[in-house]
Amino acid sequence: MDDATKKTSEPPPPEGATTDLPHDRITVARFREAFPRARWSDRLNAWFVPGRTAEKRIGRWLAEQEAEADRFADEKGRDAFAFEPIESRYLDAAPANLQIRTPYSRTVVEEIREIPHARWDAARRLWTVPYRSFEQLRQRWPAIEAAAEHSEPEARRARREEIRGTEKEEASKARLKERRRKRYPVPADDAPPLDRAICTHVGIVFFIGTDGEIADPATVSAFYFTPAEDAEYVWASWRRGTLEELVTTWPAPIPPQPAERARGWWKPTLDELRPARREAKSRRRAKERSEQAAGKSLRPDAGG
Repeated sequence: MDDATKKTSEPPPPEGATTDLPHDRITVARFREAFPRARWSDRLNAWFVPGRTAEKRIGRWLAEQEAEADRFADEKGRDAFAFEPIESRYLDAAPANLQIRTPYSRTVVEEIREIPHARWDAARRLWTVPYRSFEQLRQRWPAIEAAAEHSEPEARRARREEIRGTEKEEASKARLKERRRKRYPVPADDAPPLDRAICTHVGIVFFIGTDGEIADPATVSAFYFTPAEDAEYVWASWRRGTLEELVTTWPAPIPPQPAERARGWWKPTLDELRPARREAKSRRRAKERSEQAAGKSLRPDAGG
């Protein structure tokens, strides 16, 4: 019998689907109860469930198990909160989740985004955290609460009054004025590519171009970074990237080398792109809300 005859005589593979399960006796027992015809395959190193709809049935069962685990984790977190609650004016314990409402603070946003399953509720202008993430919230709460108190209007006013008329206030104004110019020093002989996401000491920007104006080393050192003694820098104009541009930017596989940071620009890594993407998403949402509000204000009354 030739090879062609052998191939045609082989039986077709059985219909079905495979799945990996954790090495947990209880989970396996539940799986065998839900799928009595399931068999372990040494060749596939997985459980095999026969049938045309096996894949859908396995997916539905896994989703149910995950939901049950979430409910159990929520109950465990709710008990932990009841035993040792976080008492703060910024935190409310609702029946379904924990709710956080604070003045705007970049630190608060960054801390909460590190908590699993935390979500921003735009309609109510607050963060929600499921009880199953209570332990992670507890670990980050001191930093969240301190940043929220630091951002209270009264605290902001007190800090402004404290530095009013001092050199610190003048330096702050100068820094803000310089940032609004949207320029950045780049090496005259090693300029970054244009219209691509580039990471700098002021964040991720898209360079537009340069007219060759020499950057004063004192200004570079005061507002940006310490320039190399033997390097010449020129001013380059920049713009912020859109969400689409940042999402489609391919990240650098490794962090920047010291020489690249000393140069002043480098290709962004994924860790650097993520906050830039979140910020761009927030800017787009704010713009959409502003446009919606403007549209409503221009809309004639229904009875007019």
